[in-house]
Amino acid sequence: MNSRTPQDGGILYDETLPEEEDDDVVEADVDVPAAKGPDIAWRETPLPETGLTGMDLIGEFVKQLPNSPGVYRMLNAESEVLYVGKARSLKKRVGNYAAGRVHSNRIAQMVRQTANMEFVITRTETEALLLEANLIKRLRPRFNVLLRDDKSFPYILISGGHRAPAIMKHRGARVRKGDYFGPFASAMAVGRTINSLQRAFLLRTCTDSVFESRTRPCLLYQIKRCSGPCTHEIADADYDELVIEARDFLSGKSQNVKASIATAMNEASEDLDFERAAVYRDRLAALSHVQSHQGINLASIEEADVFAIHHDGGLSCIQVFFYRTGQNWGNRAYFPKADPSLTAAEVLNAFLAQFYDDKPCPHQILLSEQIEEMELLSDALTERAGFRVYIASPQRGEKREVVDHALNNAREAHGRKLAETSSQTRLLAGLAETFGLPYPPRRIEIYDNSHIMGTNAVGGMVVAGPDGFIKNQYRKFNIKNEELTPGDDFGMMKEVMTRRFARLIKEVGKPDRSLPPSEDDSVPAWPDVILIDGGQGQMTAVRAILAELDITDSVAAIGVAKGADREAGRERFFQLAKPSFSLPPRDPVLYFIQRLRDEAHRFAIGSHRARRKKELVSNPLDEVSGIGPTRKRALLQHFGTAKAVSRAGIPDLLSVPGISETVARLIYAHFHTAMPEKNLRK
Repeated sequence: MNSRTPQDGGILYDETLPEEEDDDVVEADVDVPAAKGPDIAWRETPLPETGLTGMDLIGEFVKQLPNSPGVYRMLNAESEVLYVGKARSLKKRVGNYAAGRVHSNRIAQMVRQTANMEFVITRTETEALLLEANLIKRLRPRFNVLLRDDKSFPYILISGGHRAPAIMKHRGARVRKGDYFGPFASAMAVGRTINSLQRAFLLRTCTDSVFESRTRPCLLYQIKRCSGPCTHEIADADYDELVIEARDFLSGKSQNVKASIATAMNEASEDLDFERAAVYRDRLAALSHVQSHQGINLASIEEADVFAIHHDGGLSCIQVFFYRTGQNWGNRAYFPKADPSLTAAEVLNAFLAQFYDDKPCPHQILLSEQIEEMELLSDALTERAGFRVYIASPQRGEKREVVDHALNNAREAHGRKLAETSSQTRLLAGLAETFGLPYPPRRIEIYDNSHIMGTNAVGGMVVAGPDGFIKNQYRKFNIKNEELTPGDDFGMMKEVMTRRFARLIKEVGKPDRSLPPSEDDSVPAWPDVILIDGGQGQMTAVRAILAELDITDSVAAIGVAKGADREAGRERFFQLAKPSFSLPPRDPVLYFIQRLRDEAHRFAIGSHRARRKKELVSNPLDEVSGIGPTRKRALLQHFGTAKAVSRAGIPDLLSVPGISETVARLIYAHFHTAMPEKNLRK
């Protein structure tokens, strides 16, 4: 492996990605796996130091490139990745840039800024496509089409490894044993489906710990939502049959399952066992309820994802509909970041590979546009999924009707997004005018603290920009200064601001406000404005921190104090070196600031409650070093509670299996500030 850095220049074959620094990122539900690089098939010596950039530099690279498939990265002078691309032939594809064959200002600007390039040779073009998608999602290059708002989808999980599997909602990494069914477009759709499946298959929804502790059936058994496997109200073999039926129904064999239940109902009726027949009747009604609340359901679509794009006004909206087991499991709208010069087909083509980078593929994908790399993408997804994935753009029939339905939803969502963006732009312009800012802010950070009498204190930071709230940029700060007086809001704000901006200076340096704002539509790292929930006292603390870090001129600070009687609409605003003022009650900017402040308040309170809940459920034994899960379980089984353990003497502790004299003394020392000599004897 070549260990040179990009600054050294030349051909770099790097199968690894840069490590990402851990941070207190919250409300970001993105699970992107690390890229797995292919085997390197070709190497070349580094380029000499030439000082070239742009097309001249790319031309020097082309001389050393092979006619092999691979992935290339274009970097600027600061080693930031500008663009990630893949090629069937690296020499021909990169040679187009060196020959000046550009078709838009975007590509011309990208070529001019290129100061270095990196390459990875792959075995096949499909392998290059998969690696390209992974790198784009990891590195988020400025000139690529970027998938935004990529939250994970919820699934239905039928757990495994238990005598009585449970049915539940699941989101995130698939670390638990069991069968996963989805994706669903929203948690609401999952909840609605599970609610109906409970009535149809009577599977349990409780946790394993609750299941093990039951001595009699719960209320769900009484209302016929569970078969009661916890107390053996149903035989394990019969419960397994219900689990198999549920798996079959969610796997696409819904008609077979319904036919089987209908047959059982008729047999019970013929045997004059009307009570059992009524149970089967209710189960059939529940299954019909699942399928009747899924919107459009067509017999020709058993399993498919439907993508439709509407591209207008420099904004692209892609609607994705999910069809599984012949049912519509919901839809979601995406607004990828893309250059306005790209066509709808080009945006959709780039979007698809990134979309399936960390998601399972269906057997069929239907598109509203005929994309250029349809066959290549089909081969790549087939290779990853392990079964044939068909991609098509239907022109007629039922499948076209489904695509048109998705396209109509894309148009409507596109219109709503444009209206919201226009409104947001006007509000940011109004904010700049109201507070005398040189230009509308592109990044606003809002801070608030939450605590109860100084305990479990948490500082919260939310971020807003031209597209609204940016939740993957939210941060929480657990207040760590033990010298603070409980409830000292000024001290807490000082700690939050110090930690935030000291780290920002270390990571990206101080901004040069003498330069005009960048034309790039990405959200900058430095805030243009910080909003503080507080009055003159809070602003004094903020002013001291900004002066100490020498960034007073780098960011505009605004304090928002609640009005008389804490009444909304009578807020007072404070700025550095300016008199305080209020806005008219019906001013749109006032409503905008209230919305920002309320979001910060919501986030801070939520973070505080999460920390307080975690502390309430913590076990004092967790703090004893050397006590693992096995010993903790043995202690609790012997004494009953952690409080009883804390009161136990060393002879009592030694009577617990697995507790040696050394461990007993360790436990006793943890709960007692002094150890009298008489207690040290057995």
